[in-house]
Amino acid sequence: MIDVRLLTFNTLMRDDVPARLRALGPVLERAAYDLVCLQEVLHGGSVRLLRRGAGYRHVAVTRAALPSGGLMLMSRWPILRYRFARFRMAGPLRTEQLMRKGAQLAVVETPAGPLAVVNTHLSANRDDDWSDGNRFTRVIRQELDHLARLVRGFEPELPAVVVGDFNVPRDSAAFTGFAAAAGLRDVLAGDPTTTFRPTPRWPAPPALDQVLVRDGAGRPVVASARTVLRDAVRVSDGRELFLSDHYGLEADLSLAGPSIGME
Repeated sequence: MIDVRLLTFNTLMRDDVPARLRALGPVLERAAYDLVCLQEVLHGGSVRLLRRGAGYRHVAVTRAALPSGGLMLMSRWPILRYRFARFRMAGPLRTEQLMRKGAQLAVVETPAGPLAVVNTHLSANRDDDWSDGNRFTRVIRQELDHLARLVRGFEPELPAVVVGDFNVPRDSAAFTGFAAAAGLRDVLAGDPTTTFRPTPRWPAPPALDQVLVRDGAGRPVVASARTVLRDAVRVSDGRELFLSDHYGLEADLSLAGPSIGME
């Protein structure tokens, strides 16, 4: 079995972005993640800051000047291929739609063989109400249905990891239904630990960031995950800032290599 260390992290598209991203790069470098999946990377300048600060040789981003969906993958191993799939836009109208959210689908050549990696960011629920009749829940369900179809059809013979900011609680019917429809295992199933930094307005947010896995043909995946990047860091001008309004999720994946003699 080969171990892969992965981070998924919503970097926050506003509030001291350059200072926070300059501080994030060295944090990622010290942590020595093999794969880093980021959301809300919206500008080419942010891509350049992260590439310089973290030192990853292999990077996947579609439309580098204005990254599609705000999604970015950094890898210590070659990225064999990648593409971006956009979710269909649906009401209600909101400024968030300018991001044109979707999923980044990539294949990374790990020491255990190819691994399918899906990085995604779904629409936010501005009502904080995930009941079936809610206007934003309907949008998120459409996106989850689209994502499930993408995952089922993407390199189905390969082991896969699907991560990102789903903007839907881990224990919700919408999310558990998605995992079942996509053929995925929720690595953190039953863990209620929030992945969004509590605020006075939202003192007990649910777990919105997720890590899911799928076994490949003859290549099982064993995985565990936990929240990280919870503390403030000192930035270049001496201030202490939180890196985001989200926490990161760090995952350890153990992958079996391709079976000898398999056709």
